Amino acid sequence: MIDRRQTLAAMLGPLLMPTARSIAAPVLPEATGPYVLPGTFVHPLPDPATGRRYEAWIDLPPDAPPTAGPRPAVFVTDAPYAFPLVRALRNRVGQHGRNLADFAVVGLAGPADESAVDMRSRDYTPSDPRIRSGQPADRYGAPRYGEGAAYLRYLSEVAVPAISARYQFDPDRRVLLGHSYGALLAAQVLFARPTLFSHYILGSPSFWFDRHLMFEREAAYAKQHNDLAARVFQYVGAYEAVAPGPRFNKEADLVADARRFEALLRKRRYKSLRIDTRVMAGEDHLTVAPAGATLGLLWALPGKGPYQG
Repeated sequence: MIDRRQTLAAMLGPLLMPTARSIAAPVLPEATGPYVLPGTFVHPLPDPATGRRYEAWIDLPPDAPPTAGPRPAVFVTDAPYAFPLVRALRNRVGQHGRNLADFAVVGLAGPADESAVDMRSRDYTPSDPRIRSGQPADRYGAPRYGEGAAYLRYLSEVAVPAISARYQFDPDRRVLLGHSYGALLAAQVLFARPTLFSHYILGSPSFWFDRHLMFEREAAYAKQHNDLAARVFQYVGAYEAVAPGPRFNKEADLVADARRFEALLRKRRYKSLRIDTRVMAGEDHLTVAPAGATLGLLWALPGKGPYQG
């Protein structure tokens, strides 16, 4: 009786066993340095009030002349993540202005020697939640919270004016895009200095923060204003609701919060406000950002079209 396993081994043996004629693996040369995103610029832009050494990361549209006149710009929080992501979305989805306007990307970067988690917990939050609740603020346990007002002042008085003037950005097409705590910061800007940006893209906003403090800020704004001149786009993953299952949230219902936020703003009947909210199927807090940002950019800065995929 023929042993099929032995026969197969005999047939494949010459192919699997190394021989004296085997070619040696190529040697990888030493690295020449870190990879740098082509066409990008880093500007030191410290805050004169706090002395913190913030940076502005700039990427202009490919082949864009330096004096092309006012151009749209997308300012992104959490620059180490969002800057290369939004840059890639513009280049890939945008198709040289056909699907998306040829916008510049501005990364609002923290000090190079500082933890990104610590920076965002301090600069993007409106309050220190431990004061009102007496409990740890979140799972990261950052040392400081609640300096959003100071960072907002830096944005409005230093960063946005300096960057916009240097690169001739169009104030009517100046977008702020933030995710999670970054969206929480964008909501603070919306109610404190709404005209600083023309469009706000709020990704999975952390409205749960400090017992939903931002809803108190919204109510305070409504008491003092009869209009809100801004265009707001929210995106959130369907799994960011509270429900059984491994991908659903266990406590904070970001889907319900985003819908509540839109409903409150629509109830105010601000004549200059435009707001849209998308709940994206199959996405959670970690996966939703690329697709959500794409939809937000298509909404805020459409190209000359028609859209071509």
